[in-house]
Amino acid sequence: MNGVGETSDEAYGCKARHPVLLAAGIACYVLAVIVGMYVLADDVGLAVQIPLWAVHGVLLIVGMRQFGARESSSVAALFIVAASVMSVGVADIARDDLTLRQRGNEVVATVVSERLAEAEGRKARDSFYTLEHEDGTRVPGPEMRTQSDEYDVGDVVTIIEDPEADLRPQTPGQADATGDALGAAGFALAALGAVGWLAWRGSVAARKTDDTVVNGPAVQEQENKLREALRTYPADRRGYIKVSPGEFPGLSQGRAARIAWEMGLKAEAYGNRGAWRFAEQVVEEVPPE
Repeated sequence: MNGVGETSDEAYGCKARHPVLLAAGIACYVLAVIVGMYVLADDVGLAVQIPLWAVHGVLLIVGMRQFGARESSSVAALFIVAASVMSVGVADIARDDLTLRQRGNEVVATVVSERLAEAEGRKARDSFYTLEHEDGTRVPGPEMRTQSDEYDVGDVVTIIEDPEADLRPQTPGQADATGDALGAAGFALAALGAVGWLAWRGSVAARKTDDTVVNGPAVQEQENKLREALRTYPADRRGYIKVSPGEFPGLSQGRAARIAWEMGLKAEAYGNRGAWRFAEQVVEEVPPE
Protein backbone atom coordinates (compact mmCIF):
# COMPACT_ATOMS: atom_id res chain seq x y z
CA MET A 1 0.00 0.00 0.00
CA ASN A 2 1.67 3.18 -1.21
CA GLY A 3 -0.98 5.76 -0.47
CA VAL A 4 -4.53 6.72 0.18
CA GLY A 5 -5.60 6.82 -3.49
CA GLU A 6 -4.21 3.33 -4.08
CA THR A 7 -6.09 2.01 -1.08
CA SER A 8 -9.36 3.38 -2.42
CA ASP A 9 -8.79 1.59 -5.75
CA GLU A 10 -8.16 -1.68 -3.93
CA ALA A 11 -11.35 -1.31 -1.93
CA TYR A 12 -13.54 -1.10 -5.01
CA GLY A 13 -11.57 -3.18 -7.53
CA CYS A 14 -10.03 -2.15 -10.83
CA LYS A 15 -13.28 -2.55 -12.75
CA ALA A 16 -15.05 0.00 -10.55
CA ARG A 17 -12.84 2.70 -12.06
CA HIS A 18 -14.82 2.21 -15.30
CA PRO A 19 -18.40 1.77 -14.04
CA VAL A 20 -19.99 2.72 -17.38
CA LEU A 21 -18.11 0.00 -19.26
CA LEU A 22 -18.84 -2.49 -16.50
CA ALA A 23 -22.55 -1.61 -16.51
CA ALA A 24 -22.68 -1.90 -20.32
CA GLY A 25 -21.02 -5.31 -20.15
CA ILE A 26 -23.41 -6.63 -17.51
CA ALA A 27 -26.41 -5.19 -19.39
CA CYS A 28 -25.32 -6.99 -22.57
CA TYR A 29 -24.90 -10.18 -20.56
CA VAL A 30 -28.41 -9.84 -19.09
CA LEU A 31 -29.90 -9.32 -22.56
CA ALA A 32 -27.97 -12.30 -23.91
CA VAL A 33 -29.34 -14.51 -21.12
CA ILE A 34 -32.93 -13.35 -21.77
CA VAL A 35 -32.59 -14.10 -25.48
CA GLY A 36 -30.85 -17.41 -24.83
CA MET A 37 -33.43 -18.61 -22.32
CA TYR A 38 -36.21 -17.53 -24.69
CA VAL A 39 -34.68 -19.70 -27.40
CA LEU A 40 -34.27 -22.63 -25.00
CA ALA A 41 -37.76 -22.34 -23.50
CA ASP A 42 -39.36 -24.55 -26.16
CA ASP A 43 -36.60 -27.17 -26.07
CA VAL A 44 -35.84 -27.74 -22.38
CA GLY A 45 -38.04 -28.18 -19.32
CA LEU A 46 -38.03 -26.55 -15.89
CA ALA A 47 -35.57 -29.17 -14.60
CA VAL A 48 -32.94 -27.57 -16.83
CA GLN A 49 -34.15 -23.97 -16.77
CA ILE A 50 -34.19 -23.58 -12.97
CA PRO A 51 -30.49 -24.51 -12.48
CA LEU A 52 -29.55 -22.23 -15.38
CA TRP A 53 -31.40 -19.30 -13.78
CA ALA A 54 -29.69 -20.08 -10.46
CA VAL A 55 -26.23 -20.01 -12.07
CA HIS A 56 -27.21 -16.76 -13.80
CA GLY A 57 -28.07 -15.23 -10.43
CA VAL A 58 -24.74 -16.24 -8.88
CA LEU A 59 -22.77 -14.82 -11.82
CA LEU A 60 -24.75 -11.59 -11.57
CA ILE A 61 -23.91 -11.20 -7.87
CA VAL A 62 -20.22 -11.76 -8.55
CA GLY A 63 -20.18 -9.26 -11.41
CA MET A 64 -22.33 -6.61 -9.77
CA ARG A 65 -20.29 -6.55 -6.57
CA GLN A 66 -17.57 -4.95 -8.67
CA PHE A 67 -19.62 -1.75 -8.54
CA GLY A 68 -18.81 -1.44 -4.84
CA ALA A 69 -22.41 -1.29 -3.52
CA ARG A 70 -22.03 -4.73 -1.98
CA GLU A 71 -25.01 -4.46 0.36
CA SER A 72 -27.34 -4.01 -2.64
CA SER A 73 -25.84 -6.42 -5.19
CA SER A 74 -27.67 -9.55 -4.00
CA VAL A 75 -31.08 -7.85 -3.93
CA ALA A 76 -30.50 -6.28 -7.35
CA ALA A 77 -29.35 -9.61 -8.80
CA LEU A 78 -32.48 -11.36 -7.51
CA PHE A 79 -34.65 -8.62 -8.99
CA ILE A 80 -32.89 -8.91 -12.35
CA VAL A 81 -33.34 -12.69 -12.41
CA ALA A 82 -37.04 -12.35 -11.52
CA ALA A 83 -37.61 -9.67 -14.17
CA SER A 84 -35.72 -11.75 -16.74
CA VAL A 85 -37.82 -14.84 -15.96
CA MET A 86 -41.00 -12.80 -16.40
CA SER A 87 -39.69 -11.33 -19.65
CA VAL A 88 -38.96 -14.79 -21.05
CA GLY A 89 -42.31 -16.14 -19.87
CA VAL A 90 -44.35 -13.32 -21.39
CA ALA A 91 -42.28 -13.44 -24.59
CA ASP A 92 -43.01 -17.16 -24.84
CA ILE A 93 -46.74 -16.39 -24.72
CA ALA A 94 -46.26 -13.76 -27.43
CA ARG A 95 -44.40 -16.32 -29.52
CA ASP A 96 -47.39 -18.68 -29.41
CA ASP A 97 -49.72 -15.88 -30.48
CA LEU A 98 -47.42 -14.85 -33.33
CA THR A 99 -47.04 -18.47 -34.46
CA LEU A 100 -50.81 -18.94 -34.44
CA ARG A 101 -51.31 -15.79 -36.53
CA GLN A 102 -48.59 -16.78 -39.01
CA ARG A 103 -49.65 -20.34 -39.73
CA GLY A 104 -53.25 -20.38 -38.49
CA ASN A 105 -56.47 -20.24 -40.46
CA GLU A 106 -59.33 -17.91 -39.61
CA VAL A 107 -62.59 -19.89 -39.59
CA VAL A 108 -66.10 -19.76 -38.16
CA ALA A 109 -66.84 -22.37 -35.47
CA THR A 110 -69.66 -23.34 -33.13
CA VAL A 111 -69.35 -23.95 -29.39
CA VAL A 112 -70.52 -27.54 -28.74
CA SER A 113 -69.49 -27.88 -25.09
CA GLU A 114 -67.97 -25.87 -22.27
CA ARG A 115 -66.44 -26.58 -18.89
CA LEU A 116 -64.88 -24.67 -16.00
CA ALA A 117 -61.38 -25.25 -14.70
CA GLU A 118 -61.04 -26.78 -11.24
CA ALA A 119 -61.33 -24.29 -8.41
CA GLU A 120 -58.04 -23.05 -6.92
CA GLY A 121 -58.86 -21.00 -3.84
CA ARG A 122 -60.23 -17.58 -4.77
CA LYS A 123 -58.60 -17.58 -8.18
CA ALA A 124 -61.00 -16.96 -11.07
CA ARG A 125 -61.86 -20.14 -12.96
CA ASP A 126 -60.99 -20.24 -16.66
CA SER A 127 -63.54 -21.50 -19.16
CA PHE A 128 -62.74 -24.14 -21.79
CA TYR A 129 -64.71 -24.60 -24.99
CA THR A 130 -64.89 -27.45 -27.51
CA LEU A 131 -65.46 -26.09 -31.01
CA GLU A 132 -66.69 -27.60 -34.27
CA HIS A 133 -66.56 -26.44 -37.87
CA GLU A 134 -69.76 -25.81 -39.82
CA ASP A 135 -69.41 -29.28 -41.38
CA GLY A 136 -69.37 -30.92 -37.91
CA THR A 137 -65.63 -31.71 -37.70
CA ARG A 138 -63.84 -30.78 -34.51
CA VAL A 139 -61.52 -27.77 -34.50
CA PRO A 140 -57.95 -29.15 -34.15
CA GLY A 141 -55.80 -28.57 -31.11
CA PRO A 142 -56.62 -28.17 -27.40
CA GLU A 143 -59.82 -26.54 -26.19
CA MET A 144 -60.19 -22.79 -26.55
CA ARG A 145 -59.65 -21.07 -23.19
CA THR A 146 -60.93 -17.75 -21.85
CA GLN A 147 -60.50 -16.14 -18.45
CA SER A 148 -64.24 -15.66 -18.04
CA ASP A 149 -67.46 -17.35 -19.16
CA GLU A 150 -67.84 -15.50 -22.48
CA TYR A 151 -69.70 -18.05 -24.61
CA ASP A 152 -72.56 -20.54 -24.36
CA VAL A 153 -73.17 -23.79 -26.18
CA GLY A 154 -74.48 -22.98 -29.65
CA ASP A 155 -72.67 -19.65 -29.99
CA VAL A 156 -70.91 -19.07 -33.31
CA VAL A 157 -67.45 -17.46 -33.05
CA THR A 158 -64.69 -16.45 -35.44
CA ILE A 159 -61.40 -18.07 -34.43
CA ILE A 160 -57.87 -18.72 -35.64
CA GLU A 161 -57.11 -22.45 -35.60
CA ASP A 162 -53.72 -24.15 -35.72
CA PRO A 163 -53.58 -26.65 -38.63
CA GLU A 164 -50.80 -28.52 -36.79
CA ALA A 165 -53.06 -28.88 -33.70
CA ASP A 166 -50.29 -27.77 -31.29
CA LEU A 167 -51.78 -24.45 -30.18
CA ARG A 168 -55.17 -23.60 -28.74
CA PRO A 169 -57.63 -21.88 -31.08
CA GLN A 170 -58.12 -18.22 -30.21
CA THR A 171 -60.26 -15.36 -31.37
CA PRO A 172 -58.41 -12.71 -33.43
CA GLY A 173 -58.49 -10.41 -30.43
CA GLN A 174 -56.95 -13.03 -28.13
CA ALA A 175 -54.16 -13.78 -30.61
CA ASP A 176 -52.95 -10.17 -30.66
CA ALA A 177 -49.35 -10.40 -29.41
CA THR A 178 -48.80 -6.63 -29.08
CA GLY A 179 -49.54 -6.46 -25.36
CA ASP A 180 -47.43 -9.51 -24.56
CA ALA A 181 -44.50 -8.19 -26.61
CA LEU A 182 -44.67 -4.84 -24.80
CA GLY A 183 -44.87 -6.64 -21.47
CA ALA A 184 -41.79 -8.74 -22.25
CA ALA A 185 -39.90 -5.61 -23.30
CA GLY A 186 -40.98 -3.85 -20.12
CA PHE A 187 -39.63 -6.62 -17.88
CA ALA A 188 -36.36 -6.66 -19.86
CA LEU A 189 -36.01 -2.89 -19.43
CA ALA A 190 -36.67 -3.25 -15.70
CA ALA A 191 -33.81 -5.75 -15.49
CA LEU A 192 -31.49 -3.38 -17.33
CA GLY A 193 -32.66 -0.51 -15.15
CA ALA A 194 -31.57 -2.45 -12.07
CA VAL A 195 -28.07 -2.74 -13.54
CA GLY A 196 -27.95 1.03 -14.05
CA TRP A 197 -29.30 1.65 -10.56
CA LEU A 198 -26.61 -0.47 -8.93
CA ALA A 199 -23.91 1.17 -11.02
CA TRP A 200 -25.15 4.53 -9.72
CA ARG A 201 -25.19 3.23 -6.14
CA GLY A 202 -21.65 1.99 -6.55
CA SER A 203 -20.41 5.33 -7.89
CA VAL A 204 -22.07 7.14 -4.97
CA ALA A 205 -20.47 4.73 -2.47
CA ALA A 206 -17.07 5.17 -4.14
CA ARG A 207 -17.32 8.98 -3.96
CA LYS A 208 -18.30 8.84 -0.30
CA THR A 209 -15.38 6.57 0.52
CA ASP A 210 -12.93 8.72 -1.44
CA ASP A 211 -14.19 11.82 0.38
CA THR A 212 -13.84 10.05 3.72
CA VAL A 213 -10.31 8.93 2.92
CA VAL A 214 -9.26 12.40 1.79
CA ASN A 215 -10.88 14.24 4.68
CA GLY A 216 -10.41 11.57 7.35
CA PRO A 217 -7.42 10.70 9.54
CA ALA A 218 -4.12 9.63 8.00
CA VAL A 219 -3.70 5.98 6.98
CA GLN A 220 -0.98 5.38 9.55
CA GLU A 221 -3.27 6.70 12.24
CA GLN A 222 -6.02 4.31 11.11
CA GLU A 223 -3.59 1.39 11.18
CA ASN A 224 -2.58 2.25 14.71
CA LYS A 225 -6.25 2.58 15.67
CA LEU A 226 -6.93 -0.90 14.26
CA ARG A 227 -4.02 -2.40 16.20
CA GLU A 228 -5.33 -0.82 19.37
CA ALA A 229 -8.83 -2.19 18.65
CA LEU A 230 -7.49 -5.71 18.11
CA ARG A 231 -5.62 -5.48 21.43
CA THR A 232 -8.47 -4.07 23.50
CA TYR A 233 -11.81 -5.09 21.96
CA PRO A 234 -13.41 -8.06 23.74
CA ALA A 235 -14.05 -11.24 21.74
CA ASP A 236 -17.60 -12.54 21.34
CA ARG A 237 -18.75 -15.99 22.49
CA ARG A 238 -17.36 -17.54 19.30
CA GLY A 239 -13.95 -15.99 19.82
CA TYR A 240 -14.22 -13.25 17.18
CA ILE A 241 -13.13 -9.64 17.61
CA LYS A 242 -15.46 -7.46 15.56
CA VAL A 243 -14.69 -4.00 14.19
CA SER A 244 -16.60 -1.75 11.81
CA PRO A 245 -14.95 -1.11 8.42
CA GLY A 246 -16.48 2.37 8.48
CA GLU A 247 -14.00 3.33 11.21
CA PHE A 248 -11.09 2.60 8.86
CA PRO A 249 -12.05 4.05 5.44
CA GLY A 250 -8.42 4.23 4.30
CA LEU A 251 -7.77 0.51 4.86
CA SER A 252 -8.74 -2.37 2.63
CA GLN A 253 -9.80 -5.65 4.23
CA GLY A 254 -6.60 -7.23 2.91
CA ARG A 255 -4.48 -4.58 4.65
CA ALA A 256 -6.47 -5.09 7.85
CA ALA A 257 -5.82 -8.83 7.53
CA ARG A 258 -2.05 -8.11 7.29
CA ILE A 259 -2.15 -6.03 10.46
CA ALA A 260 -4.09 -8.77 12.27
CA TRP A 261 -1.64 -11.41 11.01
CA GLU A 262 1.24 -9.41 12.48
CA MET A 263 -0.61 -9.61 15.82
CA GLY A 264 -1.21 -13.37 15.61
CA LEU A 265 -4.77 -13.18 14.36
CA LYS A 266 -6.53 -14.06 11.11
CA ALA A 267 -9.26 -12.14 9.26
CA GLU A 268 -12.52 -14.01 8.60
CA ALA A 269 -13.83 -13.81 5.02
CA TYR A 270 -17.10 -15.70 5.61
CA GLY A 271 -20.36 -14.37 7.11
CA ASN A 272 -19.16 -10.98 8.27
CA ARG A 273 -22.49 -9.15 7.72
CA GLY A 274 -21.00 -5.68 7.36
CA ALA A 275 -18.23 -6.11 9.95
CA TRP A 276 -14.62 -7.29 9.95
CA ARG A 277 -14.02 -10.27 12.23
CA PHE A 278 -10.68 -11.51 13.54
CA ALA A 279 -9.71 -14.62 15.50
CA GLU A 280 -6.86 -17.08 15.96
CA GLN A 281 -8.77 -19.66 13.87
CA VAL A 282 -11.27 -18.78 11.13
CA VAL A 283 -13.47 -20.64 8.65
CA GLU A 284 -12.10 -18.83 5.59
CA GLU A 285 -9.13 -16.51 5.85
CA VAL A 286 -8.81 -13.18 4.04
CA PRO A 287 -5.40 -13.19 2.28
CA PRO A 288 -3.18 -10.57 3.92
CA GLU A 289 -1.84 -7.85 1.62
